[in-house]
Amino acid sequence: MIYKDLNKQKIGEIAREVSKTLTFGDVLLLYGELGSGKTFFVQKLCKHIKVKGIVNSPSYVLLNEYEGKYKVYHYDLYRLASAEEAMELGILERLNDGITIIEWPELIESYLPSNHLKIHFEHSGKLRNIKLGTQGYRCLQT
Repeated sequence: MIYKDLNKQKIGEIAREVSKTLTFGDVLLLYGELGSGKTFFVQKLCKHIKVKGIVNSPSYVLLNEYEGKYKVYHYDLYRLASAEEAMELGILERLNDGITIIEWPELIESYLPSNHLKIHFEHSGKLRNIKLGTQGYRCLQT
């Protein structure tokens, strides 16, 4: 599914719809350039699964953990150079402990389960485009 010319409100609505489909053990892979809306999407998604506290980019710390309806592991692999570095974060060991969200997942795609949700973000000025790649993932009713 492709959504075009989205403002922040529409992105929040998509995050809400995605949040309704989430279940324990789900993996979301977020793609897109810097500033394309990945972290904003995660903030809205976490709001809808009742995460308490501040949700922000784990760019410098690599992993943020949140508590809500599910435990959420939010990774940002942008600064890493290899799959080995990413694996040292314990990503695979946590996959079944809650919801896993990975920004910049290209380094480790081949290590991840095939039943994940790929979300691609693009930006054009203040508007965003989002493409949900649902192959191998439950159907989304957005």
